[in-house]
Amino acid sequence: MPPEEGEALYEVAVALAVAGPMLEVGTYCGKSSVYLGAAAQRGGRVLFTVDHHRGSEENQAGWEWHEPDLVDPAVGKMDTLPFFRKTMHDAGLESTVIAVVGDSSTVAAAWATPLAFLFIDGGHGEAPAQADYENWTPHLVSGGMLCIHDVFPDVRDGGRPPYEQIYLPAIESGMFEEQQAVGSLRVLRRG
Repeated sequence: MPPEEGEALYEVAVALAVAGPMLEVGTYCGKSSVYLGAAAQRGGRVLFTVDHHRGSEENQAGWEWHEPDLVDPAVGKMDTLPFFRKTMHDAGLESTVIAVVGDSSTVAAAWATPLAFLFIDGGHGEAPAQADYENWTPHLVSGGMLCIHDVFPDVRDGGRPPYEQIYLPAIESGMFEEQQAVGSLRVLRRG
């Protein structure tokens, strides 16, 4: 995540005008969690961050964004949870950022708490992106903020699922109004 996108996330989260916790889908090693956690801490809120910590499709061996040093040699699978925990410790955010380790759809099905802020940066395949939109946006309160990462309207700039499966359905639903675009980050307010 480029710094200008992280700073925009922070500013949007600090300016929340509605009550409720914040939630991030897709944690990886915690870079965006630091920006959001700092905002949550400043506002007396908590940030829940949901991830299975095994890496998305594009993080697996043979793909462009694979990082072999994130593979746990004991099980032969990616495991970003220890890196995330260290990041939260080093940032002083362990009491503000709460890791929920599990599949996004499974966690969303059991989720009951209304959210003031939702940041979707989970799996970038069509099915995971669509599931994140469909499963998590109903929990966002009126006036709450929906932020989406890696939105590329021009196919030459990047993958399509966050744009086609999250951003467009949100706009076309009539329930969300775009507030800001910073790089590949889109900020929408729920009406």
